[in-house]
Amino acid sequence: MTENPELVAIFKALADSSRLKIVGLLAQQPYSVEQLAALLNLKPSTVSHHLARLSEVGLVSARAESYYNMYSLEKAALEKTTRRIFSSEEMSVAVADIDMDAYDRKVVADFTRSDGSLKTIPAQRKKLEAVLRHVSKAFEPGTRYSEKQVNEILSRFHDDTATLRRELVGSKLMQRAGGGGEYWRVE
Repeated sequence: MTENPELVAIFKALADSSRLKIVGLLAQQPYSVEQLAALLNLKPSTVSHHLARLSEVGLVSARAESYYNMYSLEKAALEKTTRRIFSSEEMSVAVADIDMDAYDRKVVADFTRSDGSLKTIPAQRKKLEAVLRHVSKAFEPGTRYSEKQVNEILSRFHDDTATLRRELVGSKLMQRAGGGGEYWRVE
């Protein structure tokens, strides 16, 4: 996966209930370490540690006010990060290395024999759809088949060709013309 180290660091910084509480408090108004420690019933050194982690990723900033540092939430940075996290591009990158066909392969392996025929037609809809996607690959895109040809191909998978044919059409993996004279695989 093409990791985004900046986003990973932000998630790690926010992956603590005390830091989330600090962010929530700072979203309302600036606070000093001592004020936050009292509000959260934590030691000032613990609060300082949490603030340092949040500062490292740019979510919190400090400004000197007399003897204290006052910490504020960088709302613009948080909003920018949120927009980035939930952008289509970031979400696509986050799942880029996930094998989207793994579930189908597992289901097909569970329901097929070594010769490729089906042990049974799955009753559960999600599993049936995975098996149907597998079966539909036996048909060439752009080729029209007669019902007899479709049945011959489907018989390699299971004796109940009518159910497989009906389910392939119902799942929109295949279409048929008119009364069922011609069938073709849907891209």
